[in-house]
Amino acid sequence: MLNDKVQKALNAQMNFELSSSYLYLAMAAYFASENLNGFAQWMRVQSGEEYGHAMKIYSYIHQRNGRVNLATIDAPKSQWKGAAEVFTETLKHEQKVTDSVDKLVDLAAAEKDHATNAFLQWFVTEQVEEEATALNILDKIKLVGDNKSGLFFLDREMGMRAAH
Repeated sequence: MLNDKVQKALNAQMNFELSSSYLYLAMAAYFASENLNGFAQWMRVQSGEEYGHAMKIYSYIHQRNGRVNLATIDAPKSQWKGAAEVFTETLKHEQKVTDSVDKLVDLAAAEKDHATNAFLQWFVTEQVEEEATALNILDKIKLVGDNKSGLFFLDREMGMRAAH
């Protein structure tokens, strides 16, 4: 059974993951409006992945006989100046998610909730991948710079991402 502190923190993280999903969907819509359909595809998959993260926490809370509390999700930003700005924001956002997960792990350890601590290790590992991927894409976008052909080929590469 979850104690109140851990349950509240898990709910906050679940809602943060849902908000992340919503943000990435807004980014997908932005890319689609710019006819960068590969980037849009990548962000749609990312949105689905974040939703999946939220649902992992949702299921875990129920599995531990806790109570899920859904919060209001604010409307995300909808306009950016280009792919570099989107992925700069993506990287910063993933760093915030990492910080949030780390604080949750610290809380689980402090509360001696070993089951939650073990559960959260998947998220710790996932965040290493999330940050590395966002940084890698941002580096490629910076490398391409203002080269439209390079952006075209990068858009094609981004469109190959499939949900797993």
